[in-house]
Amino acid sequence: MSIEIKVPVLPESVADATIATWHVQPGEAVSRDQNLVDIETDKVVLEVVAPEDGQLAEILHNEGDTVLAEQVIARFVAGAKAGQEVSKAEAEAAPAAEAAEAEAGNDALSPSVRRLVAEHNVDVAKITGSGVGGRITKEDVEAFIKGAGAAPAAAPAAAAPAPALGDRSEKRVPMTRLRKRIAERLLEAKNSTAMLTTFNEVNMAPIMTLRKQYKDIFEERHGIRLGFMSFYVKAVVEALKRYPEVNASIDGDDIVYHNYFDVSIAVSTPRGLVTPVLRDADKLSVAEIEKGIKELAVKGQQGKLTVDELSGGNFTITNGGVFGSLMSTPIINPPQSAILGMHAIKDRPMAVNGEVVVQPMMYLALSYDHRIVDGRESVGFLVTIKELLEDPTRLLLDI
Repeated sequence: MSIEIKVPVLPESVADATIATWHVQPGEAVSRDQNLVDIETDKVVLEVVAPEDGQLAEILHNEGDTVLAEQVIARFVAGAKAGQEVSKAEAEAAPAAEAAEAEAGNDALSPSVRRLVAEHNVDVAKITGSGVGGRITKEDVEAFIKGAGAAPAAAPAAAAPAPALGDRSEKRVPMTRLRKRIAERLLEAKNSTAMLTTFNEVNMAPIMTLRKQYKDIFEERHGIRLGFMSFYVKAVVEALKRYPEVNASIDGDDIVYHNYFDVSIAVSTPRGLVTPVLRDADKLSVAEIEKGIKELAVKGQQGKLTVDELSGGNFTITNGGVFGSLMSTPIINPPQSAILGMHAIKDRPMAVNGEVVVQPMMYLALSYDHRIVDGRESVGFLVTIKELLEDPTRLLLDI
């Protein structure tokens, strides 16, 4: 039985999508619910799975193609096994493009294959395609790279002098939809907000001592490691309560004050930076915050974040310290009015009670929209964060 493989219904406000990666090639047998293809939107990556056990008969749209909701992108034969010929009626249902592709041979390369070939300087003439009509697949190129290695650069003619500057090659790859969206939002924040950044520093010794003392008991009790992010989130929520302007946003000529605390956590993924949202952070315990952040981070790495998990958020925390950043000026995530940047913890000599003492110090950076947040609120907000982190007992006592 032939089945049409269609693009899923796209999230609201998403007009179209892009075929990101085909995980199965025509002729390959698959199991029910096995992922066939990743479809990338501006916000999330959608997986399209096999409806039944069977075989992918034909791909109608290659990687890099733009598609619409419920558009047919492939044909699937339920019950067929790998290499098994489909019925005449099913074969006639495939468009003549397949025959043309067979004649084109190795020249019909998908965008992902072209990128891989360019990155590794591969000579495609040396690769035998395993796809339909001898088409070279991404797996063929990867196998060639692992086995024989990338094609060496052609040797210069004997009479030609050796180039003085060595290899000056370039490679060009298209932006992903997510990267394009990130670029658009960064420009939007730069051009549509009056963004300023204020700095402070925090002595992390009290939190590090507390964490060292209780981390083993905490992990045994709650099944999750005790990190720093839960303290950051707790401090941010308390500071947002004290300075509601930072928890507000501009909508036209109105200021919208939010009476809930949805905190966005910046997560670096293979496809780019995303900011999934920790909902109602004020109602979560330290353990629940740690578990929530870990779940969002894992989903981000696997490309499984949903639109709902990426939508909303009143305030963002970004931790460049995990990559070694000492100081930065984070960019606001519109329509939010502020973002807090955490950084690397470094031992530095500090004056304590008239004596020089080495302390684990971290710089804080708060970027804010000056249209809604004044200097008094921004500095007060950051000082509150500093005071709470330097005396974490206050977080527990709510003082």
